[in-house]
Amino acid sequence: MEIEQAIQQKLDEVEQTENVKVLYAAESGSRSWGFASPDSDYDVRFIYVRKQNDYLKLEKTRDVIEFQLDEVYDISGWDLQKALVLLNQSNPTLFEWAGSPIVYRTTPYWETLAAVLPDYFSVKKGLHHYLSMAKTNYRMYLKEDAVKIKKYFYVIRPILAAKWVSERRTQPPMLFSELCTAMLESRLRPVMEELTARKMQLPELGLQPKIPELNAYIENEITALEQIAEAEQMQRNPGWEPLDRLFLDGIAYGAAD
Repeated sequence: MEIEQAIQQKLDEVEQTENVKVLYAAESGSRSWGFASPDSDYDVRFIYVRKQNDYLKLEKTRDVIEFQLDEVYDISGWDLQKALVLLNQSNPTLFEWAGSPIVYRTTPYWETLAAVLPDYFSVKKGLHHYLSMAKTNYRMYLKEDAVKIKKYFYVIRPILAAKWVSERRTQPPMLFSELCTAMLESRLRPVMEELTARKMQLPELGLQPKIPELNAYIENEITALEQIAEAEQMQRNPGWEPLDRLFLDGIAYGAAD
């Protein structure tokens, strides 16, 4: 069975076993970033809506579905209500799911919701999110003399994403190649292109000597981005009213089937 067909079948199973409607489903992680290894699993993330009565119960239903986690699939999703609350907080993960280049399922309702996403994007929160990710991964994986080369992707990608947010003030693209073309210094692009080719061909790159020019670039960019993030002012979003309407419309859409 083709992988995409199998994923569609699993989304159908989610709807049947949980009595929900899947509004949107997409790939997350290395496959959506464009540098998956041969053994990378499929990180499927989805947004779903329950029946109206489920939202009216005093005993609240869990707002996350964790459907499958094994060596091939990592499938989980958020309730629409949770997603809209997080959208009001400009949650970076939700924006990444919505921006995935690999979409497994969408609906007319989701397209309506997606149209308002830019109104809730916070430059300051996006900057802090990607900067924190870069700093944490750099500290954990790339400070020793021998490092896992693939970890450079998990530091340089958020740095480039933070630069995109700072300069263009929008959600950055998911594809690493697009970020590199737009934001990475031209002198470093051949280095990252070579690492990308190796990562996509080999299941595990293993420990190798760190790459001094990449480490120097990372440290310089983190310092610069810290100053930019600190100076950035918080923006106001349109508030709860549009999200309340979207929630009611989502429940109605889920009940229409």
